[in-house]
Amino acid sequence: MPEPRLDVLCIGNAIVDVIANATDEFLAQEGLTKDSMRLVDAEEAERLYDHMRPAREVSGGCAGNTAAGIAALGGRAGFIGQVAPDQLGGFYRHDLTAAGVEFSTPPVDVGVPTARSMILVTPDGHRTMNTFLGAAQELAVDVLDEEQIRSSGILYLEGYLWDPETARNAMVRAIEVAREARRKVAFSLSDLFCVDRHREGFTALIDEARIDILFANEAEILAMAGVPHLETAVAAIAPKVETLVVTRGAAGALAVRGGERADVPAEPVDKVVDTTGAGDLFAAGFLYGEATGKTLVQSLRLGAICAAEVIQHYGARPEADLRALAGELAA
Repeated sequence: MPEPRLDVLCIGNAIVDVIANATDEFLAQEGLTKDSMRLVDAEEAERLYDHMRPAREVSGGCAGNTAAGIAALGGRAGFIGQVAPDQLGGFYRHDLTAAGVEFSTPPVDVGVPTARSMILVTPDGHRTMNTFLGAAQELAVDVLDEEQIRSSGILYLEGYLWDPETARNAMVRAIEVAREARRKVAFSLSDLFCVDRHREGFTALIDEARIDILFANEAEILAMAGVPHLETAVAAIAPKVETLVVTRGAAGALAVRGGERADVPAEPVDKVVDTTGAGDLFAAGFLYGEATGKTLVQSLRLGAICAAEVIQHYGARPEADLRALAGELAA
């Protein structure tokens, strides 16, 4: 098998994040569930945007955030996602490529604008996401660069993109190409919303051994296994994948690979400002570790370091030097 040209190729929703402060009272007035993610249509996106406080825009989307984190660590990262040929699409492309990520998927005019997510951040750092998927859900099989997939050591896919059939077909084809090329496939369950909505499809991917590395947080793995206790859920899911990674917020993270298990604590932080992107950057650190031959513990520690950095400021992209923070782990 030839050496990969890219360490990790990420596939996901190309979304511009629109981030604003909000109070718990505002969430209640808008009928929003704190710390949740919901999909909205264009009309609701406009209505909520009009009600929000002044906001700032940053390129986002789970897989895009992960790709940016890998690049910040010094890894060779790529991204596949769909934007429209509009102002936000151009902004997204420039922002991601400026971060050092290879993004060659062409923009396509599918009659809807580039996706955006209105993210409301409460004073305790928790975020409530309201996402209009727009062009992102129109990612199609025919825009995939299959040679790019074959030349990537790890293919990483976000569960959020499983929702629309067109994008789901593209993800399935990408997995097929990666497995035919004997590359690793990593998959994130992304959100409890995704597990509840797509448990059957996710279960099939896992049971058919199409996933090598599975990412989940504690709530997602409990829902996926259909049990109330973490250790029972880990015992049920871990044997079905090569590597299972479970993040637990302030309680740290764990990973299981065969007979090996590793647990690491969360990195200490001065203040949690915004949890947006914590899981995405954890995945970036872990995948960078896996791509560069680190041990299971070292990969988990890299994930914890990246997650700790991103929750100390607004936005889901690193602002500090991740390589410096990781020290010898990033060497």
